[in-house]
Amino acid sequence: MKLKIKKLDKDVKVPQYAHNDDAGFDLCARETIVVKKGERFAIPTGIAMEIPEGYVGLIWDKSGLSMKYGLKTIGGVVDSSYRGEVLVGVINFGKEDYIFEKGHKVAQMIIQKKEKVDFEEVKELSDTPRGEGGFGSTGR
Repeated sequence: MKLKIKKLDKDVKVPQYAHNDDAGFDLCARETIVVKKGERFAIPTGIAMEIPEGYVGLIWDKSGLSMKYGLKTIGGVVDSSYRGEVLVGVINFGKEDYIFEKGHKVAQMIIQKKEKVDFEEVKELSDTPRGEGGFGSTGR
């Protein structure tokens, strides 16, 4: 699959995979941004893309940023019809402000085939062994 990328600034990095077998490619910061602890921010990447029809771009955390610094991506769905700048929503759950330097990795994106569903309203759902067991229902 070819993914068309438009650089919105000559200095920004084109996304790339860190390793051949990676599912996600890296998205980098267009500029230096400080995300204060407890705050949300939309980090600009300086790129727009043309995701093929029938696919979606899903933005996910970088595991190191998440585990080491408490940074969580939010609002990470990029539809195939969107042609604007890719922004990465980030919330800082960490104990300190975090500085994204220009060109540093912010998140990763996975391109995935999407399915369109038809909704059917019903009175009952089928039974399963799990049933309605949710959060913590399987124990520790």
